[in-house]
Amino acid sequence: MPFAELNGARIHYLLEGPASAPVLAFSNSLGTNYSMWDSQAEESRKKFRILRYDTRGHGQSSVTPGIYSIEQLGNDMIRLLDTLRLDRVHFCGLSMGGMIGMGLGANAPERLDKLVLSNTAAKIGTAESWNARIEMVRKDGMKKVAAAVLERWFTPSFRMNEPAAVALVQHMLEETDPEGYASCCAAVRDFDYREKLDGICCPTLVISGTHDAATTPTDGQFLADHIAGAQYAELNAAHLSNVEDRENFSSRLGIFLNG
Repeated sequence: MPFAELNGARIHYLLEGPASAPVLAFSNSLGTNYSMWDSQAEESRKKFRILRYDTRGHGQSSVTPGIYSIEQLGNDMIRLLDTLRLDRVHFCGLSMGGMIGMGLGANAPERLDKLVLSNTAAKIGTAESWNARIEMVRKDGMKKVAAAVLERWFTPSFRMNEPAAVALVQHMLEETDPEGYASCCAAVRDFDYREKLDGICCPTLVISGTHDAATTPTDGQFLADHIAGAQYAELNAAHLSNVEDRENFSSRLGIFLNG
């Protein structure tokens, strides 16, 4: 797989599809890697050139020292687009990836065509909760964190009926570098866009999961209400709606991007 050297980090990415097609970029959640988008990539590559990458601190990308910021992670994306000579893209991010999308939408609108913000919020959690998670992962590693996270990421019925899909996500979580995870936890902790959403002017779709306790439908509706012209969709899923309700997620994504 190719890598790009940028902003002091080595970013792992995959760009596939016809060079003449519009580009659709996907950004992963905290604790996963670019393969979380396998289902959407397979469906979307029929009409788009697909760009996926491992966020700094995740997957095969570098774990650079120090805490990260969403602005820094967004700059990684801009530099990756520059390296690949991609002027404009559609961007779809989930959770932390959605925060990166908000930052790009407000600060680099000239690089985006359409924006999809999935299972995310302008502010997630409290400083205390994130600091506790950072302390836990640094002390106990990723397995303990992964077990707790999976219960919030998928509904009980999905965990029971699709153990293979859950196992793949569990593997991603457990294989994430603890320091990279902690550094990105700090980025999510420090992000607050509640007063900045009116700076996003590109066409936007907000997707929530009905059963998402981490970024609730109320959080999603707040985004849609404060981003001019934004559309809102709600799926029968918890936090990883692109995995749990993958067919409807891909369908909503395609309708929005092709509309």
